[in-house]
Order: sequence, then C-alpha cells, then structure tokens
Amino acid sequence: MRINKKENICIIPARGGSKRIPRKNLKSFFGKPIIYYVIKNIKDTNFFDKIVVSTDDLKIAQFSKKNGAYIHVRQKNLAKDNVPLIDVIAKVIKDLEKKNLYYKKICCLFPTSIFLKKSQLKLGFKKLKPKLNYVFTAKKYDHPIERSFKKKRNTLVMTKLKTEKKNTQFFTPSYHDAAQFYLGWKRSWISKKKIFQGKSDFIEIPKLNSQDIDTYDDWQISEILWKLGKRK
Repeated sequence: MRINKKENICIIPARGGSKRIPRKNLKSFFGKPIIYYVIKNIKDTNFFDKIVVSTDDLKIAQFSKKNGAYIHVRQKNLAKDNVPLIDVIAKVIKDLEKKNLYYKKICCLFPTSIFLKKSQLKLGFKKLKPKLNYVFTAKKYDHPIERSFKKKRNTLVMTKLKTEKKNTQFFTPSYHDAAQFYLGWKRSWISKKKIFQGKSDFIEIPKLNSQDIDTYDDWQISEILWKLGKRK
C-alpha cells in the first residue's frame, strides 16, 4: 500500500499541566524525555508531511522543535484538564490552514504513545475508507463488562443484574481505547464527529502492545513492557 505523506499530518497534543504525573511529557524514560520516542517513531514511519506538537509549555516546545517537530502554540484556554481532545485537534487544523497548510488525513498521537508500531499505523491508513470518520487502536476487555459491579455506600451493585448467571463465553466481546493513535479525515475532526461512536473502526492490539500512561502505576508497567520488548 502506498501512503502519500503530502496528504497527511501527525498532531501530538502535549500540554505542560499534567496533574497525576507532573511534567509527564518531559519525564525521563530510560534516559530520554518520553516524548522523544514518540517523535522519533513517527518520523521513522515516513507517513507524514509534518509532525506538529501542540503545546502551551515552552520547554516542551523547545525540546520538540530541536527534535524536528513543528510547534503549534496552544492557547491557555485549550490547555485545561476538561478540554476535549477533538477541540484541540480542530483548532490546530484551522490554525495551520491560516498558514496555507492543508491536509486530508489527520493523525492524533499522544506524547506517551511509545509502543506505537508502524505496521499498526499502516493498517490504520488502509482501513480509513471515505465512509469512515476515524480509525483507532483498541484492546479487548479481559472480562465481560456486563459482569462488573460498583460499591455504593458499602453495598455492592452489579452493572447489569440480569446477566449475573450468564456464562462468560456467551457475552459479546467489549473493547476499550488503547490510547495509541486516532487517524481521521480532516472533515471528521473539524465537524467534531465522535471517535468511539458511529462510523469509526478500530485495530485490535494485544494486551502487552500498549499502555496508556496516566498514573505512576501506568508508568511502571510501561517500563516493564519496554524492557520485555527490548529483550524480544
């Protein structure tokens, strides 16, 4: 499959205000800031005309630019915890077009997506047909979510009481976002189509092939998976 890189751009949203792991996007991961691996990996694919890092943080901007990324200065109101990802990407696209930079396919990649594989991204481009809005990576839940339960005021409550006696092999598999990449058409991002509903598709990846990094536990798991990958 031939990928026309002139049609594609990769946007890495990397704000400076991470709360659970302070300065996460520049935190050292085996000797280098974690965002270094993401920029390098995406450059090595040769799938994109530009790699854009959207950030409100001067140090992230300086490091990313030094490593070959184009910098989009993110407004403070778009760097808050509750700002939807789609709003950030749509703003970057619009700002680039003001500079006469136009692209058809937009890939959003988190600055901690260190386990991204070129083969997965290539498959994403192959899957992104005109009738779809997005293609992203997903993992299968280990156990049926219909058998999950919550604790409310010291009392356990099942999510779906009617499924309590149903054997697990009869449940339809459920999936969750693997937080690796989100590849979509420009029109999908601009019109803010929902990623996990409607006309989207996903690439299922094995449990050990990615790790979303939000907490220190996630970080430690990532270090273990990284070491295992290097041994292989």
